[in-house]
Amino acid sequence: MNIPFLSLAYTDKLMRADMLQAFEKVYDSHWFVLGKSVTAFEEAYAAFNQVAHCVGVSNGLDALSLSLRALEIGKGDQVIVPANTYIATVLAVTETGATPVFAEPDAITYNLGTQQLEEHISAKVKAIIPVHLYGQCCAMHSILAFAQHYNLKVVEDNAQAHGAAYAQQLAGSFGHINATSFYPGKNLGAYGDAGAITTNDQELADKVRLLRNYGSRKKYYNEVIGYNKRLDEMQAAFLSVKLNYLEQLTRQRQQVAGWYNQYLQDVEEIIIPQIANQATHVYHLYVIRTKQRDALQEYLREKGIETLVHYPIPPYLQQAYAHLGYRRGDFPITEMLADTSLSLPIYPGLEEEAVKYIATQTRAFFSKPH
Repeated sequence: MNIPFLSLAYTDKLMRADMLQAFEKVYDSHWFVLGKSVTAFEEAYAAFNQVAHCVGVSNGLDALSLSLRALEIGKGDQVIVPANTYIATVLAVTETGATPVFAEPDAITYNLGTQQLEEHISAKVKAIIPVHLYGQCCAMHSILAFAQHYNLKVVEDNAQAHGAAYAQQLAGSFGHINATSFYPGKNLGAYGDAGAITTNDQELADKVRLLRNYGSRKKYYNEVIGYNKRLDEMQAAFLSVKLNYLEQLTRQRQQVAGWYNQYLQDVEEIIIPQIANQATHVYHLYVIRTKQRDALQEYLREKGIETLVHYPIPPYLQQAYAHLGYRRGDFPITEMLADTSLSLPIYPGLEEEAVKYIATQTRAFFSKPH
């Protein structure tokens, strides 16, 4: 049996007719930039995410950087980020001229908590970016209370958790301004790069709309120094179609995760995902942990099972950020996660028989002498 890490075949077939109709509508409109499709998707996603405003932008990284710029974060400022995040979170901070301040995640949920944040507070810290990693929403109430106490802005990185919630409130609706990605592999994925910003703040939404479009409300009249970071009409049309299927596809991901939990829960050598009290998980990734990660990955590859490691090198140890002066050992929890985490295949259309096969091969690996 050959099982890819990710397959879009099921969702592409499910939505093919609707997607072709959406393509034809935009194609025949002869309007391809900031038109009716973008407006319609922004309104639909704002309603879905239970926020007042959604602003479509070019990708998830641009959504983060524009959010920080709208908050006027810049040179001399510091922003707290999880040490175990994908590098895009950090790139957005440094793109503004600010400095990232790394904090350890919770060792159980892998999300940013408040226990380790206190030591990173200084007069220069202006914002915090909680990342809803792998699809589980952070415990946002404690993070918001912490931010309010120290007068920090909150920018959620919701790239992996469309539809996840904490205390029945959706990820991407807690912060002052929040960013998400619609990269094709995401739970809500476009057919190319795409992203969005969500907020309940009218002023911030207006600032982002200016910044994404050359700093202009009216063509050839530029109020601020802006950028070209707009959501494409065609991608917006595709996303509107996918949004209608998102809850259905999320339930399938959760079902796949449930099968994994059932078949792997008594394998002592691995740790399966744990969900925090009041949080929900939409399983962008299904990540297990084992000290024998590399050997298990190779064994599963030999059995036709593709897996990935998210993320083998933390951002503070990347060559790009060597100038910040961090060293291995600075964040032991993050490094433990980097050394032991393995992402198993999970996507809508993955059948129980395939999950059972993956679990059987995982068991077989640990039953062998090593």
